[in-house]
Amino acid sequence: MPKISPFQKYVDQYDAWFTENPRVYEAELRAVQSVFPGKGMSVEIGVGTGRFAGPLNIKIGVEPSHRMASMAQKRGIQVLKGKAEKLPLADCRFDTAMMVTIICFLDDISKAFQEAYRILSKEGVLIVALIDRNSPLGQIYLEHKNENVFYRYATFFSVDEVVDIMTQSGFKDFSFQQTIFRSLSETDEKEPVEQGYGKGAFVVIKAKKN
Repeated sequence: MPKISPFQKYVDQYDAWFTENPRVYEAELRAVQSVFPGKGMSVEIGVGTGRFAGPLNIKIGVEPSHRMASMAQKRGIQVLKGKAEKLPLADCRFDTAMMVTIICFLDDISKAFQEAYRILSKEGVLIVALIDRNSPLGQIYLEHKNENVFYRYATFFSVDEVVDIMTQSGFKDFSFQQTIFRSLSETDEKEPVEQGYGKGAFVVIKAKKN
């Protein structure tokens, strides 16, 4: 599958990005932390190398790339092989499910949200973080996507599009946080995290199971 193959082939390059762009990573992590409940059972869908699950103390992840999963396991995460559209998880098991910058690589985003809905407990929370296609930096990503070994396979979404699909999948009570308002090279330790969306490239959506 072409959307997984670059994550198999360039796993070291993927993980090194977080070290090479620490201020951007820290801002994104703060944005996710600002909405993360921090209680009950949590899972990260598309856990990657564990760069978000680790700091958030999420102990379970799902990942289709075995090389990415291997790195996440070294960060103390139990990783189950699987994809977002067919999760190897029981119904109503988790209080929080999280997807960070993976929806642009999914084969079927609607099916993935339906699966997240299935595994969440009553009034469980789904957190979706994405690069907003309609943000200024999102437009730059879109224009140069073919130059990136990962994003050349991506389908970028706007926040409104994602909210619409999540609503159709049964989610409600949406809230939003955004960050990364400048180019990656200009981002520093003071990069703010603000409510809403439309300006920041990195947007975190939080919604409840209906």
